[in-house]
Amino acid sequence: MKVVDGPGGEIRYIVFNFNTQPYGATTAEADPAKALAVRQAVADLVDREAISDQVYKGTYTPLYSYVPEGFTGATDALKGLYGDGNGAPDAAKAKATLEAAGVTTPVKLSLQYSPDHYGPSSGDEYALVKSQLEKDGLFTVDLQSTEWVQYSKDRTADVYPAYQLGWFPDYSDADNYLTPFFLEKNFLGNHYVNPEVNDLILQQAVEPDAAKRTAEIEKIQELVAGDLSTVPLLQGAQVAVTGADVSGVTLDASFKLRFAPITK
Repeated sequence: MKVVDGPGGEIRYIVFNFNTQPYGATTAEADPAKALAVRQAVADLVDREAISDQVYKGTYTPLYSYVPEGFTGATDALKGLYGDGNGAPDAAKAKATLEAAGVTTPVKLSLQYSPDHYGPSSGDEYALVKSQLEKDGLFTVDLQSTEWVQYSKDRTADVYPAYQLGWFPDYSDADNYLTPFFLEKNFLGNHYVNPEVNDLILQQAVEPDAAKRTAEIEKIQELVAGDLSTVPLLQGAQVAVTGADVSGVTLDASFKLRFAPITK
C-alpha cells in the first residue's frame, strides 16, 4: 500500500474579541497597545508542531497564516513575525513584548472552546494551548467549554474574550478565508476593523489580473498578521491510500480526487 497526502481546506484557530480581551476596548483597563501585546505574546507562545503531533498525530499540520497552503497567495506571514521566526515558540520574546508594552504578568486570559462541535480532541487541543501559554508564567488561562448551541450565540455577544473556531471553505478559493473573517462586518463579530484590509479584500475579489490579485492577497495576510484578529493554529490534511502500483493520485486545494490521471 502507498499513502498520498496533500493540503486540506479545514483550519483551526483562536479568535480574539477586540472589546473584551485583556485591555480590550470595553474593559476597565482599555489600551490598544497592551491588547496587541497580549495577542502577540499568545502568537509567540503557541507551539503548533506540538499540537499537530501530540493531539492530531499529523492529521492536522501547523498553519502560520490566514490563507492555507494550496490556495492562491498563501504565505507563512506569521512564521517570521512570532515565536523564534522558524515556527517554534519563544517565551523570551513573548516576555519582552509584554514588558515593552507595560503589561503586568501573568496576564489573566479567559479562553473558551466547544467540546462537541469540532471533534472530541478539542479538549486535548485547548488543554495543550493552556499549558503552552502558562508554561513560563506569562499567562494564567481560565479554560472553559460550552456546548455548541449556546456557544454559537455567546461568541458574537461579547461573552468570550478569546475562543476556538474552525472553518471549512464554502468554495475553493483564497477569498473564502478573507471576506468572511476580516471585512469590517464579518461573521466573527469580534470588532476587528482595519480600513486598509477591508479595501484590499474588496479589491482582490474583483481583480482580473492573477499576479495583482496574488499580491493583494499576500498583503492582506501581512497586515492581518500584524493585527492578529485571529491566531491560526492548524490546517487539515487530505490523505488517500492506494495500491503500491497506482500512480497519478493528486490531492490539492480543489478537494476533488481526479480520476482521469490515475494509472496502474
